[in-house]
Amino acid sequence: MVKKATSARGLFRATGKKSKPVAVRLLDGSYSKIDGLEREPDDFDPTPPEPTLALIAAEGDRLRHFPRIWEPAVGDGAMSRVLSDADFDVYGSDLIDRGCGAEIRSFYDFEEAPSPCLVTNPPYKECNWRDGRGRWIWHALDVLNIEYMALLLSWSWPGAGQHSALWASHPPARVYLMRWKIDFTGQGAPPMLNGWFVWDRKWQGETILRMLDRKDARQGEMDFEVAP
Repeated sequence: MVKKATSARGLFRATGKKSKPVAVRLLDGSYSKIDGLEREPDDFDPTPPEPTLALIAAEGDRLRHFPRIWEPAVGDGAMSRVLSDADFDVYGSDLIDRGCGAEIRSFYDFEEAPSPCLVTNPPYKECNWRDGRGRWIWHALDVLNIEYMALLLSWSWPGAGQHSALWASHPPARVYLMRWKIDFTGQGAPPMLNGWFVWDRKWQGETILRMLDRKDARQGEMDFEVAP
């Protein structure tokens, strides 16, 4: 069911504040100004294909070292479908049943990970400092001992000074900042820039910073053959 233009998904979950008036695209292609974008319950933001395709383009060789990828905030399966189409075996779980055959289970109820490789767009309030104290990341790395984790987060996520202990204990191996704003709602008013933050225990050294352009998604031009 298509939602009305005045009901958008939660893109301001990082702050929890009411957003400023924004222009949104209506179904007929015209634009209208609304008071602000509403937050979706449970931080549900289905991910468009481009960010996942861009991650595969950048990290595909590393991802293929794992027999399975765990998507623990699978939602309606948007990200897992892209990964599956690229011939990855994906195991999905979520707190809420959204009809994609996932295991319905809280991330924090897992004491052992279904896979050492985790890729997801996590609930941001569980990763930021103000709401979650970064506990999603602590749980993944300290409790579940995840070997490889790629999280789609806001550019501003590491800017919280209180994350210094987390960054010191578990610095990402690679950070890919995207030069385009992800339109989670399809309404033409994305408010933030995002990036892939990749933790990889195989990596030794300083965090590598790279940029991703929209063309890096390569959509229909993706080559999914396993590199020799």
